[in-house]
Amino acid sequence: MGSVVVRLIHQTPGVKLLGAIGRPGSPRIGGDAGEVAGVGRLGVAVRDQIGSLLKENVAIIDFTRPAASLGYLRAAARREVPIVIGTTGFTPREWSEIKRLGRRTKVLLSPNMSVGVNVLISLLGKVARTLGDDYDVEIVEAHHRLKRDAPSGTALAMAREVAKALKRDLGTVGVYGRKGIVGERKKKEIGIMSVRAGDIVGEHTVIFGGLGERIEFTHRAHSRENFATGAIRAVQWLVKQKKGFYSMKDVLGLD
Repeated sequence: MGSVVVRLIHQTPGVKLLGAIGRPGSPRIGGDAGEVAGVGRLGVAVRDQIGSLLKENVAIIDFTRPAASLGYLRAAARREVPIVIGTTGFTPREWSEIKRLGRRTKVLLSPNMSVGVNVLISLLGKVARTLGDDYDVEIVEAHHRLKRDAPSGTALAMAREVAKALKRDLGTVGVYGRKGIVGERKKKEIGIMSVRAGDIVGEHTVIFGGLGERIEFTHRAHSRENFATGAIRAVQWLVKQKKGFYSMKDVLGLD
């Protein structure tokens, strides 16, 4: 994701790459970010520390892991630097800290930066409210073999949107995989299934199954460019806002 973001920033008018951060110990540390991303030399070295980059008119785009994201967010909050976070897999305690730090700077967090995915999520609540309890809801997500968290943050966002629309508690009705003699499906279950294989970028299907018919909504990411494009759009929007905690719904003006 870092390389894709660097490449698309290089192609976006009005946005300039000022720094690039890699994990400590990475062989890319010290290399030129443009050369790493395949766009030629940009004169921006990959570093393993972010502190010296946090100046006026700077914003952060972060696609890392929860512990690293929280470290960048704490640094951003200290210096009141806007930050867009596309990381997933946060615990409830980490979510609480993220929202608290969102009062000290401008924070936009989304489990999926894709414009298409966020439009789909906004539609799912409307569909669920219309169909009601007579349709079973199942969500299937598929990602590459290296993804560490399951289910995906996007699948959980979809499930939360449906549960909210149907006035259900996802913590109570969510079912994550099935095995053995599990008995008849409960009427208000929301099933979430995860697939991990090969180099799948990301695929999510939401099934509303009724008697005699089913409705399926599927989003397939063909490459990581859609996530990077959404993140750049988000950061351009975020820098114009007041301090606070935002999501892609705010960027896109979705309910």
